[in-house]
Amino acid sequence: LLFQILGAVILGFGIWILADKTSFIAVLQTSSPSLKTGAYILIGVGALTMLMGFLGCLGAVNEIRCLLGLYFTCLMVILITQVAAGLVIYFQKEILKEELSRIVGSLIKNYDPSNDDDRNLQDAWDYVQTQIACCGWTGAKDWENNEILINRSMTSYPCSCSNSSKDFQVDSGFCDLDVSNGTATYADWPVHEQGCMDGVEEWLKDNLGVILGVCTGVAVIELLGMILSISLCKNIHSEDYTKVPKS
Repeated sequence: LLFQILGAVILGFGIWILADKTSFIAVLQTSSPSLKTGAYILIGVGALTMLMGFLGCLGAVNEIRCLLGLYFTCLMVILITQVAAGLVIYFQKEILKEELSRIVGSLIKNYDPSNDDDRNLQDAWDYVQTQIACCGWTGAKDWENNEILINRSMTSYPCSCSNSSKDFQVDSGFCDLDVSNGTATYADWPVHEQGCMDGVEEWLKDNLGVILGVCTGVAVIELLGMILSISLCKNIHSEDYTKVPKS
């Protein structure tokens, strides 16, 4: 039952990644095929874990060595895959950071409030900037690459970046800046100084203990399942049919 619950959690997490439209995950999964692939892998692993939990219960109740052996093997494969994925992410973190910079840089450059085709993606990025209280990926200067703001001589700024204390503040699209000479720079904008990259990294550091705890808990549960299944498999005695009376 525990492994079926674990499988349901993994399955639900994968579905959430694909369905989420209002957070940083939405920005990544819309722009990066690798994240979509990862979500499908999570869905597959979750479904497989639920199936293995069922087979493990069936094998234990009916004392079927074949099912217990299959259960042990699949758990071992899943655990090795998880460890390998963690190592790949750790050693490829700089490449992943560059990929994120490219995705967000392209989004900021092409950001257009009138473009309904990319509405979900742009709304997700506005949500990120509002919730994390950040602006751009490395800073507000990133928005100087936006084509619309260039045409407006930087006299507008992204509303979701605003640090204004106004009672009413739009959290999407562009807001106009009051300037006397008709030109400005990002330094004149009333926006957050922190870039979203620093905000995301800070969030990861703050929640690193929770993330590592969950990963460790999952690994421990899988190891316990492997140990219990192999122990049950060894303790199941084969029937001695030579002692069965002949008719």
